[in-house]
Amino acid sequence: MARIYVETTIAATVDRVWDATQDHRLHPRWDARFGRIDPVPGSSPAAFTYATAVLPGVEIAGYGVHSGDRRPAGGGAVSALRFGSTDWRSPIREGSGYWRYLPVPGGVRFLTGYAYRTRWGRAGRLIDLVFGPVFGWATAWSFDRLRLWLEHGVTPERARRHALAELLLRTGLVAAALTLTGHPLVVLLTAAVAAGVPPHPRTPAARRCLRRPGKDDPR
Repeated sequence: MARIYVETTIAATVDRVWDATQDHRLHPRWDARFGRIDPVPGSSPAAFTYATAVLPGVEIAGYGVHSGDRRPAGGGAVSALRFGSTDWRSPIREGSGYWRYLPVPGGVRFLTGYAYRTRWGRAGRLIDLVFGPVFGWATAWSFDRLRLWLEHGVTPERARRHALAELLLRTGLVAAALTLTGHPLVVLLTAAVAAGVPPHPRTPAARRCLRRPGKDDPR
């Protein structure tokens, strides 16, 4: 079973982080893993369906069963989830995870841990060697996009434009080195610089999030 963990600290109240992550209309705005989330009316526990566009005009659908448990005594909250997909194109067959909202001085320690099973047998496990890291990166990138939204008012749409502009700039630098010099060493050095330069403070970056749980975190 594949496992992913991501953690960030957001300078906001638990209520603001909870609302931005639990509202099905707000969640897809910042989370790159979802294109649409639709609650199932009257379901108990709360259920939903989701869809993610993997290519223009191509969506992969899935389902989830969610329960949120606020913990007023400690001021934090926890949210548990089971999810899966019957779509044969989805590399994820089923999984489960949690979100935790832990008050800390100046904000909220927001973290997630989830595990999933792949489909397609051995081929699916091999594909997950690439898919898993990409999925983890997308989770961390999305968490930082959420942080920028709640801390600095950078909307998810604007953050995506920032990220695209930086990607084009970094790619353009490498392309320029290739066109102007064509020397492999110069191109490699330029690529290393382009990849290593820290992103703008208002551009989301997965590298700002923790990717391994601490000793006090559930697994």
